[in-house]
Amino acid sequence: MASSAGLALCAQTLVVRGGSRFLAFSTTSSDDGCVFTFDCSTAEKKVSPEEKGEDGQPTDRGSDTVLASTFSKSGRYFALTDDSKRLILFRTKPWQCLSVRTVVRRCTALTFTAAEDRVLVADKSGDVYSFSVLEPDGCGRLELGHLSMLLDVAVSPDDQFVLTADRDEKIRVSWAAAPHSIEAFCLGHTEFVSRILVVPSHPELLLSSSGDGTLRLWEYRSGSQLQRCDLASLQEPREQPGHKGLAASRIAFWGQESYVAILCECVPVVFVFQLDGSRQRLVFRQRLTFPHRVWDVGFEETRGLWVLQDCRDAPLELWRPVGGEWQAASDTAASQRLCSHLRESWAMLEGSVGVDDGFRSLYKATFDNMTSYLKRKEERLQQQQKRRQRSPLPGSPGQTKKACLGQSALSC
Repeated sequence: MASSAGLALCAQTLVVRGGSRFLAFSTTSSDDGCVFTFDCSTAEKKVSPEEKGEDGQPTDRGSDTVLASTFSKSGRYFALTDDSKRLILFRTKPWQCLSVRTVVRRCTALTFTAAEDRVLVADKSGDVYSFSVLEPDGCGRLELGHLSMLLDVAVSPDDQFVLTADRDEKIRVSWAAAPHSIEAFCLGHTEFVSRILVVPSHPELLLSSSGDGTLRLWEYRSGSQLQRCDLASLQEPREQPGHKGLAASRIAFWGQESYVAILCECVPVVFVFQLDGSRQRLVFRQRLTFPHRVWDVGFEETRGLWVLQDCRDAPLELWRPVGGEWQAASDTAASQRLCSHLRESWAMLEGSVGVDDGFRSLYKATFDNMTSYLKRKEERLQQQQKRRQRSPLPGSPGQTKKACLGQSALSC
């Protein structure tokens, strides 16, 4: 199972993942070298009873590709899930692998609680499991379930609510203490909900993106939609119209000036908005266009926006706002140092080159049965008309003459 490369950032630590590996760096120019390297293919593999075949041997468990990763709020912990159905937990100061645990199904997203005592993991079947951080070898506990594939999970900054986004257009707001108790639904998207983000500086607000090509702002406890932004309308006229392909693969937030960066998988563009918290409105600021495919983006609070792209010469770029306009600042010592390390480890990222977009298969399949029905009906009508034209109608001259000859024969 292929997966695009990804970024994770917290404080001055940057993680780049690709394939089964990830590299952790310090972004401070005073620190040289890679802080930590990990390869999931070398991690412990545990096989649960349900994963064994009839002969008792392990069944195919997939690859070791990293599917999702994230830091805890303080950056003290880091967690990832991979295609071999493992949740791997790390301490970051210093870096140390704390545990390797088995999850029931392949995961799509994960997040830490604000208290950093649990990791919440969402999977393809629609379930959310929680795993203890303080007891790193503890088993997972089922918290809640959907009837549809989950694509993202988030928690409110006070840990009161768990927010989940699914393939069936729903955003569900559940009480963390009693997940079966639903506070609200945020409804309005017309395709799968790809990403959600609770705004750190305005914890009552939620950002969401969808396969319908929109970015939406919500007051999530009431389920009220505050704003709808059509990303397709922000495209250049020469670019392919329509909303498909404009599902965000990343929503990133920068607390310094309340900037929001939206990355969509199918276009080498990052949309930059600014949140006006007092008016609860998003203001579009800029389109950042790139000559290469962009794999991921993330904000570093003290620097700006890091962009990971499919370019061996410059795999990482740093963008900063200058006079209100975002500009590339790739000549910094930090970006040059990080790019140098990534070029040396380019084999880790090569598996992400040419990977198909992950959301393509999630769009609703539409079947236009009416068009084919009307076409067949028209063909039948045309055939009937042709048969009528070949067969004389009653009362026509040929039919009248034939009838008269029959009457003459009877009179004889």
